[in-house]
Amino acid sequence: MYLIVVGAGGIGSAIIELAVRDRHNVAVIERNPEKAQAIARRYDILVIQADAASVDALREAGAERADALITTTSDDATNLMVIAAAQDLGVPTIVSVVNNRAHTELFRRLGAHVMENPDVIVAEYLYHAALHPKLRDLVTLPGGAQLFRITVPPSSPLVGRSLRDAGEEGLIPEGVLVAAVERDGELEIAKGSTVIRAGDVLTIFSKEHTPERLISILTG
Repeated sequence: MYLIVVGAGGIGSAIIELAVRDRHNVAVIERNPEKAQAIARRYDILVIQADAASVDALREAGAERADALITTTSDDATNLMVIAAAQDLGVPTIVSVVNNRAHTELFRRLGAHVMENPDVIVAEYLYHAALHPKLRDLVTLPGGAQLFRITVPPSSPLVGRSLRDAGEEGLIPEGVLVAAVERDGELEIAKGSTVIRAGDVLTIFSKEHTPERLISILTG
């Protein structure tokens, strides 16, 4: 895969690391000379120190043969200009950070896949990690739904019950779905007949912010 990353800040640098690790061909456009030089020293990839909103810079980065472009700058106006230019050059997949949620629909109308306000996402994750340290990998989805993982302790009332029975007894509230169970290193899609054991790692979807009652049940 040929990937262009616009912006070598915190998010951009992490994406570059992932893409290089997975052995994709990567080109980077970064306006700041120090950041551009740092990336060029660290990786054997094409690094262009230029304004990414320039069509010439995108062409130099190989946009006309790129499979995807990710723009990660902290300025929505710049990201929008990059998206428009990348579309004109025929980049098939365009992904962008959206720093102001009010701009989300505009980005989507331009055909970009978006990640809304990464600072808020990180803040929510840290906040919920502090409130509920037993929850792992908690992600808040658009609309307020949440996805997380938790290890079931021996004290949980779910232990020894099937998911169907737990639902009928009201132990699993309305709007909550146990999606998967990891046991002895094996991950399985959860079914009504799945019996919960102590030590199981459950992947749980909650339609709304995770109810305190659910956390109490899960943690015993």
